[in-house]
Amino acid sequence: VPSIFSGDQIAMLDPHQMLFGVHESGQCWNLKSDIKEITELNDQFAPYFGLLGSSEKTIRDGNFPGTLFRFPLRMKPSQLSNNIYNKEKVLELFESFKVDADTVLLFLKSVQKVSLHVRESDGTERMLFQVTASDSQEDKMERPNSLKTLAQAIDSYSNGVLSSSVTCATYQLSIEVRDETAKETQKTTWLVCNGVGGRGMCGELDSLADDLKFIPTIGIALPLTFIDEDKGATSSFSGRAFCFLPLPLGEESMTGLPVHISGFFGLTDNRRSIKWREVDQWRDPAALWNELLIVTVIPRAYFTLIMETIRRIQTKKDQDFPLSPRGIYGAWPDPNRIRPRWKPILEPLFNDLLQQPVIYSLNRSWVQVDETIFSDLDSSMDTTETVIKYLQSSGMILAHVPAYIDAVLTMFVTKPGSLRRILRKCRHRGPSNEKLLLLEFILSDACYSDLIGLELLPLQDETFAVFSSSVNDKDAVYIASEEYP
Repeated sequence: VPSIFSGDQIAMLDPHQMLFGVHESGQCWNLKSDIKEITELNDQFAPYFGLLGSSEKTIRDGNFPGTLFRFPLRMKPSQLSNNIYNKEKVLELFESFKVDADTVLLFLKSVQKVSLHVRESDGTERMLFQVTASDSQEDKMERPNSLKTLAQAIDSYSNGVLSSSVTCATYQLSIEVRDETAKETQKTTWLVCNGVGGRGMCGELDSLADDLKFIPTIGIALPLTFIDEDKGATSSFSGRAFCFLPLPLGEESMTGLPVHISGFFGLTDNRRSIKWREVDQWRDPAALWNELLIVTVIPRAYFTLIMETIRRIQTKKDQDFPLSPRGIYGAWPDPNRIRPRWKPILEPLFNDLLQQPVIYSLNRSWVQVDETIFSDLDSSMDTTETVIKYLQSSGMILAHVPAYIDAVLTMFVTKPGSLRRILRKCRHRGPSNEKLLLLEFILSDACYSDLIGLELLPLQDETFAVFSSSVNDKDAVYIASEEYP
């Protein structure tokens, strides 16, 4: 029968209710108070001896420092299932586990090692496969402290404590996969950012959380070993969706992002994919929850991940940090590759990101987009180096970015707010009709208080005055009307 050995307890389950009496679906023994019965029924507990560190001494000591689940193979059809299992089918399960083994521990908080073993006919145990998640060598407490921060944020959300922000915590994680059969070892390094939405950020999200008993938690993992500086995440990496564990490989789980994303998502009944709102289930609360999670919590956690990556590149430049400054662009989502369901991440993410110093200039400093001249000069030409030196000596900040970053800048930089910032730094000297068109554009987001200081206020004499908050009469601008022409 199935059984569980954990701490000082051993429990045997009897789903058919055939062993322990009518309406008795199992029994539990305590290693200390029930030691007499355990000793008398020694043959029933023998399967646990010599298994993963357990022995007769473990029984005598009264404690096993872990948890073992023992599931016997179904040898014939039963009332519960007709699915027969044998050794070959179990080994097939082992092989299927290996497919996702390098990511299965990415977003788990407690499990840090999974190994697959077989027991030979002579009773000896042999390990076939093992995957281990280990903390950063430089800061062993980084992950434990991050998980503590997240646990506190989850408690606060569950207890109704108001917060207008996403609580984020970032840590570096290495995952090692050892295949003893193939005699191979593979190691990957990740930067993982987890986020917990604050109660009060989005009333609709909070209401759904209470109804569905969900928590707005998100995890984003950036691979530090699969980044190409000019192309972003390489073809060998495909961003996938997780619900703590990876969702089954297929089109439904692909995001088109250069990161893996895990969330407390609402899943379909077969738990193989994320629920989305369709015409026939437009009001499905779990599907609506997923869409709100994507536009509220994920962009902020993603922003934090990129900014933290830049910080580590800056502070660990003399250490063994596996990402170069230009490699940071590999963490940016490519609008041409992202799947439609995940596109709502882009606008809130880039609205925050492009206001920060996220561009690595040719003089090796981090600058904001509106401070930068983007160079597309061919580095192979003899004149390029001289031209760049001249432009830099003239006070210009130059940067060269991959083509897909150019696409991002074209799509998201030319916004009313960014144009207002540029107009403050570089006064427009063109004709008045251009000024009027620029004014129309920068008014389109209704941020009227941000007009202060801009010389775009049209006057009757076809000149332009500066928008001002001054209360002096000499700065006043009067608007003509029929009553006061």
